[in-house]
Amino acid sequence: MNLFFPICLASFCKPSSNFSLRLRRNLSDKTAVKHLNLSSSIQPFIMGSTEAKSNLGDEVQVDTTHISSSFTKYEELLRELYYISNKKRGLQNMIELYDALDKPLDSPKISIVHVAGTNGKGSVTLKIARSLEKHHKVGMLVSPHISSFRERISINGTLISEQEVETYLPQVIDLCNKHNIPATFFEIATGLAFLYFAKQGVDVVVLETGLGGRLDATNVVNHPYNPHLCIVTSIGLEHTAILGNTVELIGAEKAGVIKKNASVLVGPNVPHDVIRKVAIEMEAEGYYTADDVLGPTNYDGDGVGHEQISQVVNGMEYVDYDVENSRTARAAIRLLQTKRKNNITFPSIKLSDSDVSAGVCQRPQCRFETVMTGRGEDVHVILDIAHNPPAMITLVAKLEATYPNKHKRYVVGFSADKDIAQIGKLLLSFVPSPSNIHLVEAVNLRAAKICDILEAEPLLKESNFVENDRSITAQVKLGTALAMEKDEILVICGSVFLMAEARAALGIQEARDSDNITNVAGKGLLKCKEEMKKNA
Repeated sequence: MNLFFPICLASFCKPSSNFSLRLRRNLSDKTAVKHLNLSSSIQPFIMGSTEAKSNLGDEVQVDTTHISSSFTKYEELLRELYYISNKKRGLQNMIELYDALDKPLDSPKISIVHVAGTNGKGSVTLKIARSLEKHHKVGMLVSPHISSFRERISINGTLISEQEVETYLPQVIDLCNKHNIPATFFEIATGLAFLYFAKQGVDVVVLETGLGGRLDATNVVNHPYNPHLCIVTSIGLEHTAILGNTVELIGAEKAGVIKKNASVLVGPNVPHDVIRKVAIEMEAEGYYTADDVLGPTNYDGDGVGHEQISQVVNGMEYVDYDVENSRTARAAIRLLQTKRKNNITFPSIKLSDSDVSAGVCQRPQCRFETVMTGRGEDVHVILDIAHNPPAMITLVAKLEATYPNKHKRYVVGFSADKDIAQIGKLLLSFVPSPSNIHLVEAVNLRAAKICDILEAEPLLKESNFVENDRSITAQVKLGTALAMEKDEILVICGSVFLMAEARAALGIQEARDSDNITNVAGKGLLKCKEEMKKNA
């Protein structure tokens, strides 16, 4: 089997969706590229030698009989997807891709719920989907994933299978190539979800935005029947370089998911004037809070009112966001059950109170998730993706309320764009010693390096860390041993990017992508981009 050399050059020197796909299409389903043992005459060309190029010509072919077949087709596809480095073009890429896919979710038979927000959007998305799935076929799109790409796309709690990714992902990338759409990783993943949901015949889709709302890849569904319901859970200062540096600007961006005739549901911590204005301008059906829908206390029987959502712990106002998110989800379902548009009743939402109560009690992974570990499984480990100051305040306060008489030990890493200094000061004020904090550095382009963490908060220099060693696994194991010895609670938090390795270190059994994939998503991609920058 032969491959045209220019394709190999593009795939290994400057990955892109077009070249990567063409390389894949020239391989059998059971073959995947791992190494190309190119001859010395070809190697200079890879390094940019024009002399080598002129000597070899444009149609040089490379013998690939020695290509390793150690990758599965799923691994090969995901490696290609992670190597995509296209830039987002507002909504243009996604509009073109959605059209190329024949607008798969534009159907009066599908009810769509679109969820945006700074914090809580993932939890609300899950709670709504879980509540509906007993009597409906519910597609759910969330991001980012933790241990497997497949977590992003599910139907009634079942993740898309590797075989289904192998079936549908090439179709999406083929369309990008055919129509010259330079789609990004997230746009292709979103297109995959839309195609999969349509092919599987779902009747409800719950979409979580990736970042923002107005220009998010999920924000292309705008059919007269859909979305039925648009939700903004909360607004805080995050991704300010992209979304704006005030709550009002960020609120306006996230309110961009609101569509004509849709019902709008908002959480309590939003700039109501800003979002209500967008709802009016877009001619939304109505603007609601959970209190508007459920009353000031939840009369559906779970006895949750505002007095139980907010309390003061160690001088900090502590809002139990899980309770708040549950109320938002319950209100969303009530609106779906009564929703009408243009005198057309939407597909009937059939649910009992017990269905809803069971659904809203669900939590996503790593949202105050408790795991027992240690020799006798006697160490309480809390996993939480609290990654910004408001979320970290809530986590710390909830820990103090739940375990008031125990010290906490933190394994923590950060994304580079977060307020590390504020989070660091908060954690330092709630541990007996800085040595109760273990600093780690995730293998991700957005992860803060340990040296940057120490620069942001110098007092963390007394914490547990190893210079030039980012090992999450080592620090989780050390933290577990010390927590067991000192009878402490071990808390792993700060960034979603460290959770996959931490969960593996704890021995949690779940769907997990292989190192063949994660090495590209982490180390491989970082090394590739560093080499590209060096050789530019």
